Amino acid sequence: MKFIKQAKPRNVEEDRQLTQKVAEIIYNVRKRGDEALFDYNMKFDQCNRQQFLVSKEEIEEAYAEVTEREIADMKAAAANIRNFAEAQKACILPLENYQTSSNVYLGHRIIPVSSCCCYVPGGSYPLYSTALMLIIPAKVAGVKRVAACSPCMKGSNKINPKTLVAMDIAGADEIYALGGAHGIAAFSYGTEQIYPVDLIVGPGNQYVAEAKRQCYGQVGIDFVAGPSEVLVIADDTANPQIIAADILAQSEHDYLAKGILITTDEKVAYDTINAMENQLRTLPTADIAARSWSDYGEVILVSDLEEAVDLANQYAPEHLELMVKNPKDVVPKLINYGSLFIGEATAEVFGDYASGTNHTLPTLKAARYTGGLWVGTFLKICTHQYMDYSAIKRMVPLVSNMARGEGLIAHARAAEIRQELFSQQE
Repeated sequence: MKFIKQAKPRNVEEDRQLTQKVAEIIYNVRKRGDEALFDYNMKFDQCNRQQFLVSKEEIEEAYAEVTEREIADMKAAAANIRNFAEAQKACILPLENYQTSSNVYLGHRIIPVSSCCCYVPGGSYPLYSTALMLIIPAKVAGVKRVAACSPCMKGSNKINPKTLVAMDIAGADEIYALGGAHGIAAFSYGTEQIYPVDLIVGPGNQYVAEAKRQCYGQVGIDFVAGPSEVLVIADDTANPQIIAADILAQSEHDYLAKGILITTDEKVAYDTINAMENQLRTLPTADIAARSWSDYGEVILVSDLEEAVDLANQYAPEHLELMVKNPKDVVPKLINYGSLFIGEATAEVFGDYASGTNHTLPTLKAARYTGGLWVGTFLKICTHQYMDYSAIKRMVPLVSNMARGEGLIAHARAAEIRQELFSQQE
């Protein structure tokens, strides 16, 4: 393995300071409620609205500001996302009357969470596609109360109209003009205007991610999402122009985004670097993309695809692209990724917007232990069991012995008393 370009290390001190700042925000929201939210909305977004809940009139005004073409595009993407979510849900089946032994019946139910908040980022870009990606799977899962929130456009009292329309098309039950770490705290603990939820999902900046991490336990979360990532595995058949374009697509998200190329071909490596430089010259978002590529982009030369696969599994990237001659030979070996894009025709951005898979994906190596957001994120698999009297004779000695072996005598007695009482009834 050879680094042709290597990323600089992340700043640990900045992480420590972020943790302290977010903890203070959460504390203030818990202590001061809406008053703290008003202050933070003004501080971070120069927004002075007093009612966080978005009215029907505001939604109607937003539709008037969005073109018919944009609305049609959102609906088309929404249909693909909904269809795939419904297909995934159909794979999750209840289980009834499974017997581990005679007359011991086990099973599970599939129960949607009662409420959730779908956090749609604002920031540099109106990421209205995220509204579709979050809200639609929640609705398909059967969540009774689907709230959505997003920060107002800076210097205004309104959510971006495209984001607001997307939230409505996706089917949100409630929409709130609120974002940031203070928004996460509000939906976790509740305030005068905001009733707390059971689950918070969605990406955001580093403050949002840290707030989700600190509020976890009080509220469920999908995962802690960090900066956007893409990793491309390429051999000598790959097109450097396409690789460069796909890496820049992620690099333009923010200054901390990470693009990685792992290739078996040195010419592809250097040609991709040159293509990056050429494309950056005409890219309107080059100020962000160039810095993230300069600071965190990597190009790694490996001896063969086996080494490339091993390295990719170690990175566990959010997005993984496979641009090799025989991808079917490689796919089974890839086990750590948020979403996989097979072949150079399959652009990662297709998944970002409209193909139907979800773009809310694990970052920072979280793909080692979780996949991306999906309809199952909003579902609980809850077990149950039933046994009749005849099963007790077999079950009690086993359970009693194990409980006494652990020194938990009351556990043992809870089993034994049933045998004693029910045997008297026979």
